[in-house]
Amino acid sequence: MVPVKAYAALDSQSPLVPFDINRRSLGPLDVEIEILYCGVCHTDIHYARNDLGLSPFPLVPGHEIVGKVSNLGGQVTKVSVGDAVGVGCLVDSCRTCASCNQGMEQYCEEGPVFTYGSYERDGSAITQGGYSAKIVVQERFVVLIPEQLPLEKSAPLLCAGITMYSPLKHWRIGKGHRVGIVGLGGLGHMGVKLANALGAEVTVLSTSPSKKQDAKDLGAHRFVLTTDEDQLNAINNQLDFILDTVSGAHDYNRYLQLLRANGMLILIGVSMDPMTLPPIHMIFTRKGVAGSLIGGISETQEMLEFCASHHITAEVEMIAIQNINEAYERILEGDVKYRFVIDMASL
Repeated sequence: MVPVKAYAALDSQSPLVPFDINRRSLGPLDVEIEILYCGVCHTDIHYARNDLGLSPFPLVPGHEIVGKVSNLGGQVTKVSVGDAVGVGCLVDSCRTCASCNQGMEQYCEEGPVFTYGSYERDGSAITQGGYSAKIVVQERFVVLIPEQLPLEKSAPLLCAGITMYSPLKHWRIGKGHRVGIVGLGGLGHMGVKLANALGAEVTVLSTSPSKKQDAKDLGAHRFVLTTDEDQLNAINNQLDFILDTVSGAHDYNRYLQLLRANGMLILIGVSMDPMTLPPIHMIFTRKGVAGSLIGGISETQEMLEFCASHHITAEVEMIAIQNINEAYERILEGDVKYRFVIDMASL
């Protein structure tokens, strides 16, 4: 075992504090990564505060990890010492089920192992995330960061980027499609950039009038204030797809009315609230509702290459690890454009 400095939530009521964890010794297929940057995702807050009732403590959050390879197991062939690499939301899966064999480890039928807050597959330890100096990950779950991408702006691509890219690719969204993005936050701003790069016409749907100019600057073709019924009525039956990034309770039925026949409402924001969807809205126009969770490892690598070729990065605000608790509060207040990234040198 290797002792490593980190920041952890010791329980759901306390702020994150400095904490020492142990990383496993290198196995033959393991990669040791010196973490340089780690993005801050809203999911980190959910887990640190046990909003979903799933959190084991002490807990080190962080699943938007970028760094340099510092050591290798003897059988590693995918990366070399010194390579710029990333680790996203997954660090293991069963590797044998139908989903894993199709490169969709996030839907592993035996349950994926997430970067933090999950039991390792052998049940021996609980995973700890990227608010730390180093991490050890099996090479299959490591991705290479293209040299065209600045590392600090690449970290959010490992969660926010792939979360938006995966449904865009799965539903083959591109030229000729009209796409709505609900919410212009960490996820939504990446959705605007990616959908625009794929050739879609992008409409941002937001409750915040102050985000209108930002939406256009990010590449949106239209901005609709969802608190204004006249603006919503103007786009009834116009959108082919809606990617809904909002996790709080809201009116899904109203968004279904914005879709054309055969349109799809794709849920990305994680909510524990039940949905009420009268079937008539879908039956008479063959509209659908689906969900999407991050992406597999090969798809994440594909996304990074796509971002490199289209000069796409996240909009970030750099912070020191000592400011993580303040950053959490600012995220909850919507006071970030659009992703905090921790400079792990501050640890």
